[in-house]
Amino acid sequence: MDMGPYGLILAANRDEFYHRPSKPADFWGSHNEILSGLDMETGKEGGTWLGITKRGKFSALTNYLQPKIDVNAKGRGALVANFLTSDLDSFSYMKKVSAEGHLYNAFNLLAADFNNTKGDVVYYYGSKAKREPIQLKPGLYGLSCSLLDTPWMKLQHGKNLFADIIKKSQDIAREDLVQELIKVMNNEEPQLPDPAIEEQGQDFVRPILNSYSAVCVRCPGYGTRTNTIVLIDGEGHVTFTERTMLNCDITQWKISTHQFKLQH
Repeated sequence: MDMGPYGLILAANRDEFYHRPSKPADFWGSHNEILSGLDMETGKEGGTWLGITKRGKFSALTNYLQPKIDVNAKGRGALVANFLTSDLDSFSYMKKVSAEGHLYNAFNLLAADFNNTKGDVVYYYGSKAKREPIQLKPGLYGLSCSLLDTPWMKLQHGKNLFADIIKKSQDIAREDLVQELIKVMNNEEPQLPDPAIEEQGQDFVRPILNSYSAVCVRCPGYGTRTNTIVLIDGEGHVTFTERTMLNCDITQWKISTHQFKLQH
């Protein structure tokens, strides 16, 4: 993903119930080379939605919007945590996940190895896609709660805003780039009508469609509660910025930034 001085520019939102207990992004206690937020929901503790290691393993997950979920399925957050803690490369791991994908409610998973000497490798697997994991060529991608680059209106809108900022990324300071991307991820303009979301989410999504159809989701008790920006430059310097909601209150936010250099 050659974007001027950066090998990776990632902007992500976590949409979740505000009361679901989580830890903000930090290096794990016993694994102090893994950086992620952590789910603390009973039975799902230790799962995560997005994380990176000092050796350049990166993974992120989105749920696939479906009207009904299986409450007995395995916790999807383990899919990210397991990759970050494993010795498998991204391709081997994704092959394993694709064989076990049916044990989980539907999901999308990214797994990558960033290495400024051997080059970067990024894989995508969508459990609803009925196909093998695919290696992503350098480029601009959008992923929401459908398959990769499914043209939901909010995804197109977010990608357009993102692309405009990427064009200037070489000319603005890193801190300004992070702030501009956070602004994109908090865009609350509904992108309607969107028959694709309605068809996929059916009766489940219709009451919240107006809020759900924006890049930043704001429903009562549910919505965008974490923004994460990850930058990796050509020298292997990682900037990981998380803006996360405090106390289930959309007026209270904590921003933290971790910076480190990839180790090999």
